[in-house]
Amino acid sequence: MTDLRKTSGCVICIDLKSFYASVECADRGLDPFTTNLVVADPDRSANTICLAITPAMKAAGVRNRCRVRDIPPGIEYLTAVPRMKRYMQVSGEIVGSYLELVSPQDLQVYSIDECFIDAAPYLHLYRTDARTFAKRLMRRAFEVSDVTATAGIGPNMFQAKVALDICAKHTSDGIGQLDDESFKREIWFHRPITDIWGIGPGIARRLAKHGAYDLAGVCAVNPKVLRREFGKNAEYLIDHAWGLEACTVEQARSYRPRGHSLTNGQVLMRDYSCREVETLLREMMLGSALELVEKGLCAQVASVYVGYSASNFPHQSWEGCGPFGAATAGAGGSAKLPKPTNAVDALTDAVLEIYRARVTPGLAIRRVNIALADLMPVEKVQPTLFDDAANERKQTALSRAMVDVRKRFGANALLKATSLKEEANAMERNNQVGGHRA
Repeated sequence: MTDLRKTSGCVICIDLKSFYASVECADRGLDPFTTNLVVADPDRSANTICLAITPAMKAAGVRNRCRVRDIPPGIEYLTAVPRMKRYMQVSGEIVGSYLELVSPQDLQVYSIDECFIDAAPYLHLYRTDARTFAKRLMRRAFEVSDVTATAGIGPNMFQAKVALDICAKHTSDGIGQLDDESFKREIWFHRPITDIWGIGPGIARRLAKHGAYDLAGVCAVNPKVLRREFGKNAEYLIDHAWGLEACTVEQARSYRPRGHSLTNGQVLMRDYSCREVETLLREMMLGSALELVEKGLCAQVASVYVGYSASNFPHQSWEGCGPFGAATAGAGGSAKLPKPTNAVDALTDAVLEIYRARVTPGLAIRRVNIALADLMPVEKVQPTLFDDAANERKQTALSRAMVDVRKRFGANALLKATSLKEEANAMERNNQVGGHRA
């Protein structure tokens, strides 16, 4: 019996066009191509980033992911409050429609609105070509959600993604298609290079030092020079510059990292003092520690990072400023814990100790991130002669009871008293998904 996976490579990358905004239009019976609509939280300031805008807004010259204040005053538009659970539901329905045509092992979800499909086995199975099969998948998405999809087709994941990002927007059917020859012809000299998947402004600046402003330029640079500049990551740059990608969809789907960590972060809606951030750290550590308990894990390393507000540096231009004035300048560090633990108090004390040692007092803060790393199963933690076994059993029982209460009645059913402070925001964040309204 012939193994269909040995057919020539064909990957389809499907993106749901202006997904959040399209879902809001679909639920209102509106056409996103003729309706001006932005997805943003009106209760936040004018600095709030629009999570999505409709194609009609883009056609009017509004930049995607702009801030509300950047929308020209002459444009009338509707504002939709973000509904992350709704978007997740629609995304799941669309992926489910794809799975009626392809096997789960041949589909890799890349984000809530984008996925890769190894189409090679199905071109023979359905007796079709790649473009027709892509249209069939796009039609499935529209049938279950009224959301329009675009697609990129290529011999591997990288070329499929580039075909989607760069070529699809210039075609009448919303499908971009590349092969090894057309990749060199259409993509090698494309600028700016930051349009290429995986190349951000930082990498682009480092490439510019060596005279590389497009992928053709990357191919022209001596590989030894790139390896000195980027280390192991140079191999990805070199492969991608030639249109190569060693990873298959199935490999991407089955990948499991060697190290495991748990992260928690937030961008603050205003400038916070160093003292106020301690309240946030206590709240964040409670949630992270209880997540470890729920998963039966312990952490061996704790770390914390804060980003200072651009308001601390009024005379400096911050090219990398993020939303709400959060600048690239920051401070932080990590420390190995005395022993693996998921105890709330022990983890909180460790993070606060790092924070107090590294943060600069007096500087306003707009971003906070914590991480618990080198996770391991609780049952593999070795006891020591210095452990207070009775107290640890008591703390574990208390943590498990807290997890059970929060799972049954919601995260806000049980909080520490610090969450009643004015600067606290755990109660609000517990009603959000991904930092936005659920």
